[in-house]
Amino acid sequence: MFENLGDMGKMLEGMQENASKLQAELESKTFGVKTGGGMIELTVNGKGEVIDLMIDDELLSDKDSLQILLIGAMNDANKMVQQNQQSSAMGMFGGLGGANPFGGNK
Repeated sequence: MFENLGDMGKMLEGMQENASKLQAELESKTFGVKTGGGMIELTVNGKGEVIDLMIDDELLSDKDSLQILLIGAMNDANKMVQQNQQSSAMGMFGGLGGANPFGGNK
């Protein structure tokens, strides 16, 4: 009755290892966003942390525009990170015999 438990343990170990590799891969990626015709350049890593920011000197005297462009750049960068995480996770789950882990049919 319990002869398949060893296989299940190996499968879970493999999934955990794949998840760790995926996390490391996601963290190593970077995403760049430009707004305002390149007046703001924002770079984030795969965890969504800002790792670089360039602001054109012309924006320093226009606080309102600076705020709007920064918010837009941060939102765009966060969307890119989320989409990458989702597509990477779906790719990992796709290796589970084609089953959709979220229900429904393919």
